[in-house]
Amino acid sequence: MGYDITRLEKGDDGYFTVHWSPLFKADKYDIHGSVPAVGGVAELYFKDREGRIQLFRVVRSWFGGLRAVIRQGTDPEMEKDSGMQSIVEENKDRLYYRYSICENKDDMDDVLFFLYESLAPGRHQAEHSGRYERIYLTEVDAGEEKPGASHY
Repeated sequence: MGYDITRLEKGDDGYFTVHWSPLFKADKYDIHGSVPAVGGVAELYFKDREGRIQLFRVVRSWFGGLRAVIRQGTDPEMEKDSGMQSIVEENKDRLYYRYSICENKDDMDDVLFFLYESLAPGRHQAEHSGRYERIYLTEVDAGEEKPGASHY
């Protein structure tokens, strides 16, 4: 099993499993040498002053590849969004990321919709593909499965 997104269909519902990579400390040289340049989803984190890991962004990459989007999202000189740039700058030595590969745009849309709805219900930050009545998602952290699946 790799760090990828898999899908099963049952009736009108879509069942997705996101197999996350381990959490890596963001270093531009390590990102360049180890993150694949393929489509996928990534989560960006920083470690707060109390040592807790805080999610600050969920990103997708289709054409540019995960390597490029993670690199941009963890480098204050490359980040274009001023709000995100300040977060990255303030935490530049405490940034982390994880990713999952997905080479199907509709699957990526459904997973992002689910993740965004989980983080900010009702804000509609991403549109789903429209293929399913309900979307179920299970996340598997590098090495262990989280209990239960949720749905939207």
